[in-house]
Amino acid sequence: MILITGASSGIGKSCAEEFAKKGHPLILVARRKQRLEEIAKNLKKYKVEVHYYALDIRNKKDVEAFAKKHAPFLEKTKILINNAGLAKGVEPIQSGKTDDWDAMIDTNLKGLLYMTKAVLPFFLKKKLGHIVNIGSVAGYYNYPNGNVYCATKHAVRSLNEAMRMDLLGTGIRVTEIAAGMVDTEFSTVRLGSHAKAKKVYEGMVPLKAEDIAKNILWVCDQPAHINIQSLMIYPTDQAAPGLVHRKVN
Repeated sequence: MILITGASSGIGKSCAEEFAKKGHPLILVARRKQRLEEIAKNLKKYKVEVHYYALDIRNKKDVEAFAKKHAPFLEKTKILINNAGLAKGVEPIQSGKTDDWDAMIDTNLKGLLYMTKAVLPFFLKKKLGHIVNIGSVAGYYNYPNGNVYCATKHAVRSLNEAMRMDLLGTGIRVTEIAAGMVDTEFSTVRLGSHAKAKKVYEGMVPLKAEDIAKNILWVCDQPAHINIQSLMIYPTDQAAPGLVHRKVN
């Protein structure tokens, strides 16, 4: 089974679609249950087993309860895709909102850790598993007003390497996917406006969620003796954070 967090939209949703196409049974978690219901209904056409649960990965007790209650499914899980994450705000550090900082740290870092902690015992027991952490190019290169978001993604990058070292010899693989500009709900959540988010991608061709999902599928399809430690994916129109080629009409 493939466990995907943040599965109600964007990259998580596309991962569900791509893995379902290949016949993989799924466990989908996110906060928005109605969205998950719609996705599960759509995936029926692939005739795969789909389980979905409303879960806020920021809540440690809820994650622990989820793991305990659904242990029979987690025992069958072979891939964990830590996809849930977000950015909030574009203010410089001196005027940043602490609530936004908490949301990013709690989701991008603590949520990832809680889910990994919940699933690892099952992977370790069978000496098999693959953890895919969705990072960002922001985890490699800072940019103005990216402050806390960049810091969380730098931490994801560091954790990815630490997990790989700590789990050496267990048969468990660990991969980071670091993407550039992807046209999802990401910018809408960050800017709080669909209109503002639309301008982020004006004049250029961004990546699509399915582009990232297909690369994740490729990484996971590698033979067991191959571990893709990290994969950085940019759209052709982007060379670095903040360095984007835009066509002028």
